[in-house]
Amino acid sequence: MNRFLVGTAVSATLALCGMAAHASCVDPRTSSAQVAPFVVKHGPRSPFGGRNAAENIVGTWDVVYTTNPSSSPSGEAFIQWHSDGTEWENINYPVLGGNICMGSWKLLDQSHVSRNHYGWLYNAGALVGFFNETETDEVAWDGNSYTGTNTTTLNFYPVSPATTNMVVVISGTSTATRIAP
Repeated sequence: MNRFLVGTAVSATLALCGMAAHASCVDPRTSSAQVAPFVVKHGPRSPFGGRNAAENIVGTWDVVYTTNPSSSPSGEAFIQWHSDGTEWENINYPVLGGNICMGSWKLLDQSHVSRNHYGWLYNAGALVGFFNETETDEVAWDGNSYTGTNTTTLNFYPVSPATTNMVVVISGTSTATRIAP
């Protein structure tokens, strides 16, 4: 039984470490299984143009993530930033791997916000850990787009006493376009 648990832990760790990573909810698909990004038809743009990034970030966004050093998209998400300093994300990854994440954000200066974001990690529906993403975004003056850099720390739980917690750190970028109401 112990050998089985260790084998399962090693298999899960290798599978999770070999997956295409990104700067948000973790994608259990390999790069060969990636699908083309979904194209959202954005409504007519209207200047949101608040006084600062905190006012301009509030709303619903279509976000494309890339993982460094690659410049290829690694995921696409819908994110809602709320005026109370919370945010919620649904990314185009399989549900059994984890595709819903949430966090909080704060204003850094007139054009930048910082987000602290968490989600659970699953392997075929079994909980294997969690991730934490920190991101700094520069919001355009008109409030219709933002770009950012992020760091994601993946924490894999030990499956048995014989295994140890594994931590993987991934950096990347995000590019977002507001979805007009």
